[in-house]
Amino acid sequence: MTQLLSSLLLLLTLGTAFAQERQKVKLAVVGLTHSHVHWILGRADKGDVEIVAIVEPNRDLASRLMGSYKLPMSLHVNSMEEMFDKVTPEGVTAFGSIYEHLEVVQACAPRGVHVMVEKPLAVSTAHANEMARLAKAHDILLITNYETTWYASNQEVYRQVHEEKAIGELRRVIINDGHEGPKEIGVNPEFLDWLADPVQNGGGAVIDFGCYGANLLTWLMQGERPISVTAELKQIKTDTYPKVDDDATILVQYPRTKGVIQASWNWPFSRKDLEAYGETGYLIARDGTRLSSRLPGQRQESDTKLAPRPYPYDDPFSFFAGLIRKEISMQPYDLSSLENNLIVVEILEAAIQSDREGRRVLVEK
Repeated sequence: MTQLLSSLLLLLTLGTAFAQERQKVKLAVVGLTHSHVHWILGRADKGDVEIVAIVEPNRDLASRLMGSYKLPMSLHVNSMEEMFDKVTPEGVTAFGSIYEHLEVVQACAPRGVHVMVEKPLAVSTAHANEMARLAKAHDILLITNYETTWYASNQEVYRQVHEEKAIGELRRVIINDGHEGPKEIGVNPEFLDWLADPVQNGGGAVIDFGCYGANLLTWLMQGERPISVTAELKQIKTDTYPKVDDDATILVQYPRTKGVIQASWNWPFSRKDLEAYGETGYLIARDGTRLSSRLPGQRQESDTKLAPRPYPYDDPFSFFAGLIRKEISMQPYDLSSLENNLIVVEILEAAIQSDREGRRVLVEK
């Protein structure tokens, strides 16, 4: 009998442990205006996260999106205050305007709720620094999501540059991001309203797509701060985007390396690609899984098709859940990290200043 009871107790303990392992991380979605919110609303259930609240003051928008994904309207609340009266999530994903990111951190950090914002971190260094202060003071995660973080091709470029030393020391990195324009590709009007607003978005294409380049460049440079930033912003489609730039070219100077960021709402097609040139060869990440290269001794370029990144590094929400559960960790200056993204905001702010003043802007150490 004693042995039977012990066996039953063991099975119960193992069952409880298994249930705890499978318990989903409770996430709230704050804001539905950013079109990237479809990523989490339409995400297949991987058994790792559960949406426990959706905050959106525009009820018509909430009803439209939640209805299209068959999410119960009982999850909907009008404000973060109303949400916290009902439920305390473990983490929040922010899909409102970039200006609103500070407000999200101000509400979540004192409550110990982790935050993931959609790129970029903030509209200004003032906002970014206050967000970082709150995150550190309350010991929460504050990470930034970029689509390109989950590209196997970018990860392979990093590996070959820093682990294999395949192309020698980096000399030039060119990063191209953008599309035909948000209005041209038909983004939802709630997104376009703030995306083309210099306050709510912080700028136009320089922010929307310049952030990808600044993020990847900071990562490839392993957190090294640039010496200077020089930029030229253009308004090509002045009737469509009268308040913000729609094309940005940013030169980021390091002691022995140059970064060139080409961010635009004027590309003939959507693109997110990266070119890394070293002393002895080059690597080109053409999309999420295609890599081209020419290495020492090779007479012509070769192409490689890579497998997608493994779980949980294939998806921002799996990654966020893994960090919250402390099953995985980030390296300093990782693509999602606060350290990296504080530098991103500095680069973007310096780019806007450079264009406004018509000069090279030195980055303070």
